[in-house]
Amino acid sequence: MSGFFRYQRRQGATLTGPDHTRFRLWAPSCSSVTLEREGLPAVPMSREPDGWFQCETQSGAGVRYRYRISEDLAVPDPASCSQPDDVHGPSEVTDPLSYRWVNDSWHGRPWEETVIWEVHAGLAGGYRKLADDLARLAGLGITAIELMPLSEFPGSRNWGYDGVFPFAPESSYGTPDDLKYLVDQAHGHGMMIFLDVVYNHFGPDGNYMGLYAEEFFARDSLTPWGKAIDFTRREVREFFLDNALTWIMEFRFDGLRLDAVQAIDDRSWLEELRHVVSETTESGRFVHLILENENNDAGLLRDGFTAQWNDDAHNALHVILTGENEGYYGNFSSDPIMALAAVLEEGFFFQGQLSSVTGKPRGSASSDLPADKFIFFLQNHDQTGNRAMGERLTVLADPDALKAAYALMLLSPQIPMLFFGEEWGCRNPFFFFTSHKNELAAIVREGRRSEFASFSRFHDPEQRKLIPDPNDPDTFRRSRPEGFRKDDADQGAWLSLTDELLTLRHHLIIPRLKGAHSAGVTILPRVNDGTGSDLAVALVAQWRMNDGAMLSIAVNFDKTPALLIFNPEGKLIYARNTSTGNSTIESNSIAVWLKDESHV
Repeated sequence: MSGFFRYQRRQGATLTGPDHTRFRLWAPSCSSVTLEREGLPAVPMSREPDGWFQCETQSGAGVRYRYRISEDLAVPDPASCSQPDDVHGPSEVTDPLSYRWVNDSWHGRPWEETVIWEVHAGLAGGYRKLADDLARLAGLGITAIELMPLSEFPGSRNWGYDGVFPFAPESSYGTPDDLKYLVDQAHGHGMMIFLDVVYNHFGPDGNYMGLYAEEFFARDSLTPWGKAIDFTRREVREFFLDNALTWIMEFRFDGLRLDAVQAIDDRSWLEELRHVVSETTESGRFVHLILENENNDAGLLRDGFTAQWNDDAHNALHVILTGENEGYYGNFSSDPIMALAAVLEEGFFFQGQLSSVTGKPRGSASSDLPADKFIFFLQNHDQTGNRAMGERLTVLADPDALKAAYALMLLSPQIPMLFFGEEWGCRNPFFFFTSHKNELAAIVREGRRSEFASFSRFHDPEQRKLIPDPNDPDTFRRSRPEGFRKDDADQGAWLSLTDELLTLRHHLIIPRLKGAHSAGVTILPRVNDGTGSDLAVALVAQWRMNDGAMLSIAVNFDKTPALLIFNPEGKLIYARNTSTGNSTIESNSIAVWLKDESHV
């Protein structure tokens, strides 16, 4: 049916007619379950094999309902598609055909065209307000929006990683149809839209599943967030497969970013997900599966996952730009330029060697993979918001060095990702925020502050009290980008830089990008300044593009010039703060060449 989309789920509330709904719940820990609907009679659900309960009733879209699992407790539907009264309220039956799509023939974009802009929908004002900003972003050269998680969470302020209803879009941002409108509008502007999903844990408030489906969780396996989800259970696997396909087939997302997949014990489920998505999506449609994976599992990228967030790239550059060496930055502090060289040449820095911070091996060999298998970022929600004071790089780094790194990110063959506001040099912090209450609020506040006790700045308990309370509404308010100001010269310069670099990327890099591989990285020594030091401070990275062209990028983050020990061939397509007519590359500068005279 043109203009309408639905995905037939195996669980939850499914309309079978205008005024008929089938309800299905997996509750193996229960002997009986009763469906309770507001204003309508209760209906006993029939027990099926393997712990399933089902009934079909005369009730349509808009009906509020719960499942009574014991004499003293009725719970929302774990597969609820709408929680208008938050996580402890009743679920609501929705009609997937209530939204008529305008851009129903959209088939996506190939991966090599991707320029990602990560955003928090709540800070952006909700689904409809964010849709109003899409024309600006498309005009700038952004081709993909990545939304932080939207699963219904407790309260109205949360990063989204405390969600407890994976099928229900966060109600404080708008309705399910408002979210579909946002996706539809993105497609109308020629933009992809990705969703960050959390399949490794549920949040601590509003998750009743353990009371009626104890087998959903592994008894003897723990994650940083509690009991691990048991992906060896077929019912568990299908719950999350249904979820992924609902977002892709019904909400028409162009891909998913899978959060912290190292916490999913059963790797085979990831392989099944990739296969099921490939088999289910329409022929000719581009759908991308993105990983966040502490394990640096290159095998998943070889086996068909689209790309991975490249934390190693961020960490090496963060150390270079800020000099910080505490926490996981200690893995990169001894030789950050060498680590950056490995990232640009081989994808991952950690390819099986021991982490100096954890003492454990991490990663696998990745040098055979093309550059576009790696997502390159300088900032994101994690790396900014997990700082005690939420500082962005614009207040931590030398402006010239930061702009050189920014140009490297936007012109290298790895896929770039910007964090909302980064395109115009936002200086507002981005904090960790929640809206928990009572005892849980105190636990989260004190737990957050204790995380930083080992950092030199926060050894003193009084200093830790300065770390913002995640539950304070002001913490959320202060995290909102202040907005681009036309009269702010610094913001204008950042925005012009973004426009210039993305124009170059679209015209000269993207057409040659698919399958591009490294052609080597050369470390450049410091110009002899009389001290006798030749410490490596800069590099030249080169890539063979898919049409045979050679892309070369020389970058120097030091305060002194570096020796350009060979001159890259080709046409100079970009230079910042440097003269390329001699054998040096200046301090905090970058130069980019493309050798393919027939196309330049």
